[in-house]
Amino acid sequence: MQTFGIDAIIRLISHFAFIYLAFWSLGALRIEAFFKSLHTAQIRMFIVLFSIVIGYIASSFFLEIIALSKNIFLTFL
Repeated sequence: MQTFGIDAIIRLISHFAFIYLAFWSLGALRIEAFFKSLHTAQIRMFIVLFSIVIGYIASSFFLEIIALSKNIFLTFL
């Protein structure tokens, strides 16, 4: 039962870290400049939501690679 709690904490930290990295990366694109400050609040909301999507997908990929590597390692024991 203890491992489920640790696994959940690791997953949360991974998701938040990748979401932050995606948000930080999207900030470098300066998407707001393309729209000439029309609807800036909506553009910022889109950037936040898009960074959540990208961060979640990247985190899930990273966690899946770790799980697959662990399973491969356990099969050789």
